[in-house]
Amino acid sequence: MSWTATDIPDQHGRTAVVTGANGGLGLVTAKNLAAKGAHVVMAMRNQAKAAAAVEQIRAAVPDAALEPVVLDLSSQASVKEAAARILDAHDRLDLLINNAGVMAIAETRTVDGFEMQFAVDHLGHWTLTALLLPALLRTPGSRVVTVTSTAHHQGRPVDVANPHLHGRYGPWRAYGQAKLANFHFGLGLQRDLERAGARTASLIAHPGLSDTDLQAVSVQGSGGGASQRFFHALAQRTGMSPDKGALSQLRAATDPTAKGGEFYGPMFVSNGAPIRKPILRRIGMDRAVAKLWEVSESQTGVALDPRTPAGA
Repeated sequence: MSWTATDIPDQHGRTAVVTGANGGLGLVTAKNLAAKGAHVVMAMRNQAKAAAAVEQIRAAVPDAALEPVVLDLSSQASVKEAAARILDAHDRLDLLINNAGVMAIAETRTVDGFEMQFAVDHLGHWTLTALLLPALLRTPGSRVVTVTSTAHHQGRPVDVANPHLHGRYGPWRAYGQAKLANFHFGLGLQRDLERAGARTASLIAHPGLSDTDLQAVSVQGSGGGASQRFFHALAQRTGMSPDKGALSQLRAATDPTAKGGEFYGPMFVSNGAPIRKPILRRIGMDRAVAKLWEVSESQTGVALDPRTPAGA
């Protein structure tokens, strides 16, 4: 049986944080959660798009409970400020959906000196998750959903000696590394939550080929790269709509039968209804996760341990 947005259970009384909620999959995710009654914290960088996103959701869901928060995942200072604001307003959180990301852009460094794709797609979410973990751990049945991509199959585990790919940068190499980091992060977090006996679950999801802003930004950010133009055109012609592409992360976040450590994606790899997918690339995963934890802690200065969560 196909799983659709109508299968999302009632979300009244629940609070969800969605990164990148100003467009694409994040906007659809926020809208669907709000339509089911959740209080949605919309964590967004672009404030012009943020205002438009809030208006768009309220046009469809007049009584939507929305809370915009400024979040620039490329800046560790911004991430910490956003987390502090969220924790000031909420001592309990039910959902954290690590959705935002960039794809295959030209080599760029963040204000912290990090490679942009690894910084936005992973390191920003690492710090956000670590800092929000106390509120998640206080909420029985809470979930963290991290969005990866089929590109994780082309990625290589992070190199402790060169996590930002100095001298080795390629737009797709960096994207593959970042998306594999998302994959390892979601599964590694579930491992640590289980070891700590926590009642919070970590799941991963991928949207398949979805026609969203991601491809257009990729073309712009790469200076009109040929491969980026190809995938943009492919997504426009054959990709799923954002409404369908977001279903995998929505199912991971809300399906009562979903469990920690599970992976949701389209039935036919790039298209189709969201289903539970097998976890591949298990050989060497423990070592890769350990390296990711080492790099993430050293680069951000933030530890992520469910037994002693940051900010606890």
